[in-house]
Amino acid sequence: MNITLVTEGTYPHAYGGVSVWCDQLVRGMPEHDFHVVALTGTGTEALAWEPPGNVTVEPVPLWGPRPPGRGGASREFEGLFRVLLDLCLTGGTPSAGELFPSVLRGLYDLGGLSELLAGEGPVEWLMAAWEGRDLPEGVEPTVHDALTAISLLEHALRPLARHVPRADLTHAVSNGVTVLPALAAKWTHGTPFCLTEHGIYLRERYLGYGKGYSWPVKALILAFLRMLCAAGYQAADLVTPGNRYNQRWETRCGADPGLIQTVYNGVNPHEFPEAAGEPDRPTLSWAGRIDPIKDLETLIKAFAIVRDDVPEAVLRLFGGGNAEYREKCLKLAADLDVTGHVTFEGRVEEIRDAYVAGTVVMLSSISEGFPYTLIEAMTCGRATVSTDVGGVTEAVAPNPNSPEDGECGLVVPPRDPEAMAAAAVRLLRDPEERAWMGTVARRKALEFFTVDQAVASFREIYSNLASGVVKA
Repeated sequence: MNITLVTEGTYPHAYGGVSVWCDQLVRGMPEHDFHVVALTGTGTEALAWEPPGNVTVEPVPLWGPRPPGRGGASREFEGLFRVLLDLCLTGGTPSAGELFPSVLRGLYDLGGLSELLAGEGPVEWLMAAWEGRDLPEGVEPTVHDALTAISLLEHALRPLARHVPRADLTHAVSNGVTVLPALAAKWTHGTPFCLTEHGIYLRERYLGYGKGYSWPVKALILAFLRMLCAAGYQAADLVTPGNRYNQRWETRCGADPGLIQTVYNGVNPHEFPEAAGEPDRPTLSWAGRIDPIKDLETLIKAFAIVRDDVPEAVLRLFGGGNAEYREKCLKLAADLDVTGHVTFEGRVEEIRDAYVAGTVVMLSSISEGFPYTLIEAMTCGRATVSTDVGGVTEAVAPNPNSPEDGECGLVVPPRDPEAMAAAAVRLLRDPEERAWMGTVARRKALEFFTVDQAVASFREIYSNLASGVVKA
């Protein structure tokens, strides 16, 4: 089959758990040809992954030069765009139903959206729409706010400007702007559409969106994204979250519960053999992408508390990413007087080494899907302390086939350094519990979370969707 795989800011231009998942998928099904539509920043980003021979890559820059227009249609465009603004300013709830997708399709059919949005009209229409609204006290939108909001919408809608070739299936790797090529293919060719979410796109936009933007801009863009996510859920022939937790958000935002099938991430057991022994001194290790959503600040605060009980402990952090956030974390470590005991060690050639380096492996995120770092650490036989986000509790819950084994790791509330520290100290002080938990974790990972199981699930899903059969 010819499969269009749509990514945003991940494979093959960036590292991270979603990119690992994409690479596993395309390499696990060499019998299919994958055309990766990679939504990127400027389109000039270097490849972080070397795609296999069954993969072609089409970068679609969201922030590069504006795509050329196809001219005309301004009166029809004005009517459609004013309706879009009205939907955004009335809250953009999933109850927008069929109206938002129909407006989106109308805009797509016009073509030349970027050129149309570059004119003065959209800014004037937005200012006029704001004037007729009952806004919160003290909120007075400015022309700058309107220019900013229209610019953000123009960049978000750029995936609709690309030519849509025929394919047997479109697979969007997240919701949000990633579903736009899938919607366009469905409108143009009737192409079936599979939507996979690792983390919840909309939730992560709520958590991290809008720093530096005014209230009117944030309210409008988040409303647009709410409606876009609802349209993605409703148009998908099958929604395949990476954990059961995601289903609560997905059904609330418009997905049909009968068209949801959980497919857990998986690891290759041969790449993560059981760790032999432990480090010489008590060590907390963490691996991942350095980013505020990983909440390393809470982890460093927890580690400072751990040091009060286990003064010889160290914290080792593996991974690259946001340099500004890394500096913020280093300053926090200095303020807490643990600088010499916290090390940022960059990316490692073999990620397994990051887990083996720890006596206990930590996960401190405020949002996750079904985190690879957790199931990789489990496969290595390491005891873990993780925040209660996404599918974490599903990963470490007792094995339903051996419930007497107990939990596979400790789970604490997010953004709670005291609880995280208490769990870490508990495991550092109890080598027997630590060893047993690591053994149980590896056993469960090998039974439920292998890459062969994940790839086999999607091989069947692809076959069913391409033949018009939906089995959730």
